[in-house]
This record gives sequence, structure tokens and C-alpha cells, in this order.
Amino acid sequence: MKFDSKLLALCVFGPNLLGANAFLVKGPQSVNAAPLKAEYLTNLGASVGTTSGTSTGTGMGTGTGGAMTKKSNEATTIWDEATPVTVQGGSLKTWSFPNPMMERCHVALRTEGRPLDADLELWQGPDNTPMKMRVYVEDGGLRPFGAIIETPRGPNTVAVRNIGQLEFPMETIVSVDDGSFTSTANFQAEAKPMTIQGGALRTYPFSPVVESVAVCLTTDGRPLNTRIELLQGPNNIKQVMEVYTEDGMDRPFFAVIETPGSGNVVRVVNTATVEFPLTASVEPYVVSDDAASMAPIIGGDKEGSIIDRVW
Repeated sequence: MKFDSKLLALCVFGPNLLGANAFLVKGPQSVNAAPLKAEYLTNLGASVGTTSGTSTGTGMGTGTGGAMTKKSNEATTIWDEATPVTVQGGSLKTWSFPNPMMERCHVALRTEGRPLDADLELWQGPDNTPMKMRVYVEDGGLRPFGAIIETPRGPNTVAVRNIGQLEFPMETIVSVDDGSFTSTANFQAEAKPMTIQGGALRTYPFSPVVESVAVCLTTDGRPLNTRIELLQGPNNIKQVMEVYTEDGMDRPFFAVIETPGSGNVVRVVNTATVEFPLTASVEPYVVSDDAASMAPIIGGDKEGSIIDRVW
């Protein structure tokens, strides 16, 4: 009886002591998701900044081409920021991105100086491969591969298969593009496009001061079938990329080709039929500003040679 009297007193005098809202059930509170979305986009790197500068033109001479020239090769800085995954010869690795807000990813491949031979595929849904790529590099250490893969309307999975032998492992990085790599939209606005009809090819020679070349291929929404080659000397192919995209406008191809040395020529071949033209933009990406690289190499009799010896 004592316990019941105390409980009755609490029910009578409780609203006066704790207030009228003491026995009201509070409804769910709304949370403002705008700051969370802004923070996620900042971490994701969705906003891609533009750069400014002077670029060399396509060909052996130099000119202005927008903001492609950079003092440092930002296409290779990913190796200092991310931890690579070793893909042994004959094995397959996949990177899945379940978040549909990711629009593109950066794929980087390299070796310790041995040949690089790999297959890249973009998987979107069961039995749907909207993009395929075959990459061969004679020296994966001197010329590492870097490309941007468009991943609209996720979720998406990037598959990298090392089709080389067991003696040819490679290091792979697949990460969300943070904007350090020049975006495809910015490159298309600054470069000089050229139409390549089905079955035709175009060649782009570059001077020795060009350290790397950016290649962007698009279509008007039709499929994209192309073969990109890097030649250094007559019939001396250093790098080959065979690319297929089911929609060249929705998923354009953008890659940076390393071009050390002299005599570099980029050849773009449209392997599709005449009904499927493509638009190609091939421009210098990194141009060396070191004057020592342009100095002549003196040969013959020089100081310390056999001619200067006293017999």
C-alpha cells in the first residue's frame, strides 16, 4: 500500500514538477543532410579544379594549347599517395565502387622495368561490360600506364587481369579520381579535336621536350573502337592500347602516355567501320622546361679521350 500511494502521488504532482511535456512522446527529429553531402563530395574530390598555364602545340613545334603544360607530372603522383596492389602474372583483381555518386576512377599500372600486358574491364551489372581495354607496354617502369575510366550510374567494378607470364608481375592502383588528373571535360574544352573516320588513322609527332602526351577520344554517342600506339623510331612500337567503349560520349577514353626520349609519335587508328567516326584530341601534357635537355651531345675527340694521351 505504501508503494501504491507513492506512485499515485507521483502521477498527480509529477506534471507540476516536471512540466506538462514530461509525459509527451517526442517525434522524430529531422537531420540536415546538406553538410554531410558537402563533406562527402569534398572527400570524394568530385569538384575538379582547373589549371592555367602555357602549353606546347601538337607536332614538332611549340604553341599555345590551354592549360595542359605542368611543371610536374600529376599523372604519376598517384604512386606517392596510394599503396599499389601487386597483380601476379595470370591473376585477376577487382575493385568495386558501390556508391553511385562516383563518376570516374583513376587506373595506374606499372612494373619494375619488365613488359606490361594487361586487360582492363568495367563491369556494371551482371554480364554487362560497357568498356574494355587491352594494354601493352614494352617497359612498364619507364612508361607507366595511367587512364581515367568514366563510371556513371553506379555501382561499378573495375577488373584488372595480368595476362603476362608468372615472371611479369605488375603493380596496380585503382582509386577515385581526386581531380589531380586533368578531367576529360576540361581537356576537351582546351584541346584541338580532329575527326578520324572509320578505318582511318592519324599520327601526331612530338618534340623531345614533351615528356608525356594526353589522349582523349570521344564519339557522338556511338560505340568507340580504336587502337592507340606509341612509336619511337621506324616500326618500333613501345606501347599499344586497344579500347572499346559502348558509348563514346557517355564514357570517353582519356589517358596519359609517357614519351621519354626523342622521336616519339602517337598513332591513333579507328578500327571501326566507316559508320562510326571518332573525335581525337592529342596534346602535350607535360613539357620539360630544363634547358640542359636541349644541349647537344658532343662526341669524338674530347678531353680525357685516347687522342689526348701522350705516347
